[in-house]
Amino acid sequence: MSHTNDPAVIERLMRTKGRWAIVGLTTNEWRAAYDVSLLIRDRLGMEIVPVNLPGDAVHGEVGYSSLAEIPAAKQPIDVVDCFVNSQKVGAVVDQAIAIGAKAVWLQLGVIDEAAAARAAAAGLDVVMNTCPAQQAGRFNL
Repeated sequence: MSHTNDPAVIERLMRTKGRWAIVGLTTNEWRAAYDVSLLIRDRLGMEIVPVNLPGDAVHGEVGYSSLAEIPAAKQPIDVVDCFVNSQKVGAVVDQAIAIGAKAVWLQLGVIDEAAAARAAAAGLDVVMNTCPAQQAGRFNL
């Protein structure tokens, strides 16, 4: 059975203030994650935590090289926003489950039905194959 996004879940995640770990967020201004993360932080009012392989800071926010490296002071993670390709996202979803994240958001074009099912089975909210930037207007955000 394929995952279907629940508009009520999308709206709740976008309206409820929280902490979003943005996996794949780098200083590369040409990548979608760069601008979308600003929308999440500045327009939606979320705290963002950059996660990228070198652990680089982005937008003045301290970065980490993996979800497991995010310190207790930056927990809990409400949403793990995945800007990684579909072949790699399953491992990120498994890390999100392991750290006790409350939700995973797989960006536009990022599809992994098995990972979505694992997250849902672990009690996480799941959004897949869409972007907060696309959804913001839908909910007047």
